[in-house]
Amino acid sequence: MRMKRMTQRFHSAMRDTPVKEGPVAKAIESVTARLPSDLFLWAGLGVLATSFAFSFGRKRDTALAIEPLAPVLLLLGLYNKLVKIEGHDQESTDPSEYR
Repeated sequence: MRMKRMTQRFHSAMRDTPVKEGPVAKAIESVTARLPSDLFLWAGLGVLATSFAFSFGRKRDTALAIEPLAPVLLLLGLYNKLVKIEGHDQESTDPSEYR
């Protein structure tokens, strides 16, 4: 119940604040919108599994080098999912801008 109220307050605050997306966010969205959300989840878990395997294979330096990619992939997946759920920039009038 508390989460629902927080979500409602967040959405009402976002409606009152006109925000336009910049060119970087539009570029990221145009690429990530074409990819399924599960891809990021499996890629993040794959990186963690690979890092785990390298750490047991006595290649600890390699494991530590690729391990930071997992949170990045998982955050990109979260961003991708939020964009798909909430939609694109509400100020945009050209729907082909995101295709």
